[in-house]
Amino acid sequence: MGKDLIIVESPAKVKTIKKFLGNAYAVEASVGHVRDLPSKKLGVDEKEDFAPQYQIIPGKQKVVSRLKEAAASAKTIYLAPDPDREGEAIAWHVAEILKDAGAPIHRIQFNEITARAVREALAHPRDINEKLFLSQQARRILDRLVGYKVSPILWQKVKSGISAGRVQSVALRLVVDREKERRAFDPVEYWVFKARLAGDTPPEFEAELAKYKGKKVEIGSREAAEEAEAAITGNPFVVAAVTEKERKKSPPPPFITSTLQQAANQRLGYSAKRTMGAAQKLYEGLDLGERGTVALITYMRTDSTRIADEARDAAKEFITASLGPDYYPEKARHFRTKAGAQDAHEAIRPIDVTLTPAEVKALLPKDLFSLYKLIWERFVASQMSEARFWDTAADIAVGPALFKAKGERLIFPGYLKVYGQEAGDAAKTLPPLAKDQELTLLELKKDQKFTQPPPRYTEASLVRELEEKGIGRPSTYAAIISTLLDRDYARLEEKHFVPSELGETVSDLLAEHFVKIMDVGFTAGMEEALDAVAEGRGDWVSLLKDFTSDFNPTLAKAAKDMAKVKAGKETDVVCELCGKPMVIRFGKAGEFLGCSGYPDCKNTKEFDRAPDGAVVPRERKPEEVVSVGECPQCGKPLAIKKSRTGSRFIACTGWPECKYAKPFSTGVPCPREGCGGMLVEKSSKRGKVFYACDQYPQCDFAVWDWPVNEPCPQCDSKILVRKKTRDGEVIACPNRGCRYRRSVADKKDEDGE
Repeated sequence: MGKDLIIVESPAKVKTIKKFLGNAYAVEASVGHVRDLPSKKLGVDEKEDFAPQYQIIPGKQKVVSRLKEAAASAKTIYLAPDPDREGEAIAWHVAEILKDAGAPIHRIQFNEITARAVREALAHPRDINEKLFLSQQARRILDRLVGYKVSPILWQKVKSGISAGRVQSVALRLVVDREKERRAFDPVEYWVFKARLAGDTPPEFEAELAKYKGKKVEIGSREAAEEAEAAITGNPFVVAAVTEKERKKSPPPPFITSTLQQAANQRLGYSAKRTMGAAQKLYEGLDLGERGTVALITYMRTDSTRIADEARDAAKEFITASLGPDYYPEKARHFRTKAGAQDAHEAIRPIDVTLTPAEVKALLPKDLFSLYKLIWERFVASQMSEARFWDTAADIAVGPALFKAKGERLIFPGYLKVYGQEAGDAAKTLPPLAKDQELTLLELKKDQKFTQPPPRYTEASLVRELEEKGIGRPSTYAAIISTLLDRDYARLEEKHFVPSELGETVSDLLAEHFVKIMDVGFTAGMEEALDAVAEGRGDWVSLLKDFTSDFNPTLAKAAKDMAKVKAGKETDVVCELCGKPMVIRFGKAGEFLGCSGYPDCKNTKEFDRAPDGAVVPRERKPEEVVSVGECPQCGKPLAIKKSRTGSRFIACTGWPECKYAKPFSTGVPCPREGCGGMLVEKSSKRGKVFYACDQYPQCDFAVWDWPVNEPCPQCDSKILVRKKTRDGEVIACPNRGCRYRRSVADKKDEDGE
């Protein structure tokens, strides 16, 4: 008889678990899902209570064969995928595949990959939670019904190959609606008055106009501002009141999935997808040199702020020992988890709080280290004492106006010692002030301002909005955002979401014809209904029947009534060649303006949207079409153009009649031995430019920075790169292990852009 078999999701976990279980168990990985609905047909029998038709995922046959082989000789099989709805589904499908092996099958789960947690899980196995699986199955079928049935309508009406998603489409609507709010926004003028003042002793300080003629300040024109300035000028600035009090600020709770994604985006610039990928590696375990393979954080998909008692005790011991007893509160901190949260898992925290970021910095890649540091600091701070400030506020009377000045002084940093502002930051302090004290006016400034439209969503604010509105769940936020970008429905401009013309068109059509699906409240209610199935309070078949009773008739009506914009979306732009209206068309390389008189008139233009949403044709720059030669196919000028994601390429100005195009070359040969290719400019789907060999996929060489055709004087790299740093531009070696760099000024780079 063989060993007991443990089946986890990822190969990385296999290595971590084998480290502390040794040879007592066989450990295999399913490498994610092993079965799913078929990719080329609906795979759901609606007449038979939505019976799914599962099949082995293409490419997973070898994995399944390996699992069956391992199960054939196992005494007991323990299924240990991730502790969430998707993990329960993976366990269910693996159990179905292995049910004929003859060995008893149990489900185990652990929130952290440690010897203690795994052994405790093995000591307390359970059956697969069928309710949780059925909830996942219902979600999968819902998504399949929407995507498989709505997408063909979009192919017919808008553009071939695009798709719709149940949750992603609602997220797209949020982005589109915010853009429409911005276009409709009417700025309102207002004026701000600030006075730079001095008391009897330093420092100087600033006060802002708060009231004018006894009312909250509302100065909306230059004339009113000049009138107020005249009324203030010449009058003494006299302290009317001074208030001082101590203020306390409590630490934030440890991270949950959404707050981790938000903080990583705001502080580190990470996308939600990058954050979750890095967190997955920290959870599964990494090689820490002499320590071996070690898991660093608890499970990263959670919406609970709860932490285990032993973790709280460990944090107390660490804080008091390393920072002192003053940095630990009188009572241990407990955070209330929001209503409706799944409390099965702890918050995201370091497994071993004594494993500080400083100890692992040299052992982790930069992105993993930065995320671990963020998680570690947030957890430690969450258990620390509050920060204390001394706040001072002064009311300053001057004629018919009242100015206010505020100052703060840090008394005790508390948790800010670890997370938040640095304890040594200069505080905004006011000099000693007393009632009726006359102050010296050093400068009076008035500035014209205008109210600003609501900001576009960043990844952080979009995740927060999705969470607040109940759209999706912690495990889906990253996928939702990636889908919007991957489908070209939105792009990131300076880290803010801007809907594409295609995204806005799809959103508007879906909102018009699929009112329920695109309704935020309905989508949030569906999430609650799926949670009810997971908790045994709802029936998954009834849920699907209720959904399709409205969805199917709506689908048929949309197929008939939805406007067809495939031939072009009308604009107010007139073709200068023939006088006909130009329309927005959706091509393979993005949207463009084309004459509605096509094929008689083949005029095309690129375009932008004005702040009010008006379509503005982009004029061709003469300098772009005279410096890169003639088209080898038709003889017309070639132009340097930009792809939708930001990289440059060279194309014929005779497009669309002539479709000649080629990559923008750096002029640097590929440094890989025997390749013979050239490095050309490319860009990722998220808009980050990089430089790669034009022989891809035969050669996958790539660098993030502009290549320089010069060998490194310190290692065997055949090229250098031009990088931007805080200290300016430098020429550096692209090899990680080589530290060669020099200032651009030290030796002129003749291979630059």
